Amino acid sequence: MIAYKQVDQTYFPLYDQIPMFVHVSSYFRIEKHNRGLGGFTFVETSIEPYTKDFCTGDDRSVERWKRFNLAYWAFFMAFDGERPVGAATIASRDKEVHMLAGRNDLALLWDIRVDDAHKHQGVGQALFNMAVDWSRKQGLVKMKIECQNTNIPAVRFYHKQDAVLAAIDEHAYDHELKNRHEAQLIWFLNL
Repeated sequence: MIAYKQVDQTYFPLYDQIPMFVHVSSYFRIEKHNRGLGGFTFVETSIEPYTKDFCTGDDRSVERWKRFNLAYWAFFMAFDGERPVGAATIASRDKEVHMLAGRNDLALLWDIRVDDAHKHQGVGQALFNMAVDWSRKQGLVKMKIECQNTNIPAVRFYHKQDAVLAAIDEHAYDHELKNRHEAQLIWFLNL
């Protein structure tokens, strides 16, 4: 049985134990009609499969979040017995987080991850619900969510939550040359 709880920074070493893999075998290619003025169509397009690990590279530990003002952040974790299997983080009211754009009424889904062995079992949904409930209790009115067009399960998940796709940035990851298909998608969920 999976147990869920809100945690504090002392759980960061356990949080770090949860991998953040995205298995990519297709992506949503963005087709622009009339150079974008006629709208967009998302076309699922198969590609050579690969796995993206969001937890690799220098300074990928959640310990790096301590540089922010965590007073208005919230951390949630899922445990299978003693083993951490999922986590979610909300950032809010932190002037150092540029994605919050200085707003005091906005929640940012900073991170959500579920161990591969526990995906498709409701763990991500339960963590997301906890994050939404906490945000509402803080008086926040919207949740901002970022994902990529290469993470089709995330795109479908946020759409299922009634989030609205508000922005597409096809050049957000240009500095990562290997991600030539990757575009940033920004969603907003009314709380």
